[in-house]
Amino acid sequence: MDSNDQAASPAGSELPAFETRSNPIVAATGEPLVVVDHVEKYYGDFHALKDINLTVNKGEVVVVIGPSGSGKSTLCRTINRLETIQSGEIRIDGKSLPEEGKALAALRADVGMVFQSFNLFAHKTILENVTLGPIRVRKQKKADADKAAKALLDRVGVGVQAAKMPAQLSGGQQQRVAIARALAMKPKVMLFDEPTSALDPEMINEVLDVMVQLAHEGMTMIVVTHEMGFARKAADRVVFMADGEIVEEATPEEFFTKPKSDRAKDFLSKLLTH
Repeated sequence: MDSNDQAASPAGSELPAFETRSNPIVAATGEPLVVVDHVEKYYGDFHALKDINLTVNKGEVVVVIGPSGSGKSTLCRTINRLETIQSGEIRIDGKSLPEEGKALAALRADVGMVFQSFNLFAHKTILENVTLGPIRVRKQKKADADKAAKALLDRVGVGVQAAKMPAQLSGGQQQRVAIARALAMKPKVMLFDEPTSALDPEMINEVLDVMVQLAHEGMTMIVVTHEMGFARKAADRVVFMADGEIVEEATPEEFFTKPKSDRAKDFLSKLLTH
């Protein structure tokens, strides 16, 4: 996504529960960007991912949900090889995920990642955190990287914090910086691994609003989250996992109103009764 795009306010208006995205590029493009093909993952004897098959098309927002321990975060982390797999293949924009070395670093640069914890460099300013990757990896000139980073920080609503250190920001602000940092690399796809789980409740919406805006702008996103409101509001497709398997895939409306599997029905019933 181009950093010169018009700055977006982090304060998005509330959308009706099942309003479709305003400019979905969606699966209709038919251009696969992320392909997970018969992937198996073990931790010792524990079978964490069982024959996972998933295709995410350009411009599509896929939200992965499920009970704790279902393999959601493991799947997310295999897509940029933070976790190795035992068998199967993962392709990003037609290229198989390399084992290691420069080829892996180059491919990772196309895959933005936002974690539960913000992982900002504590000894660098907010601006420096965002420009580090573009300068070192993309070989941008510092002036160009600074300009782009300031535009991104404005876009996620923390532009006035650029000269501060991470410890001076709230958790929600730090996570928005982390999103800007990932966007600064101009990734082809953004991975979000429980991006709001470490935040206080009042900070969650300010991060989700930025993510909703990205979805509306057509960024390809794979989001692991417990935030069902976000799944309803921003997803093109909901992927429900349990026990290391993809149990069900559907549009948000189909999944939340007419789940097909007993596991999904049980999962949703527990959400509604607490």
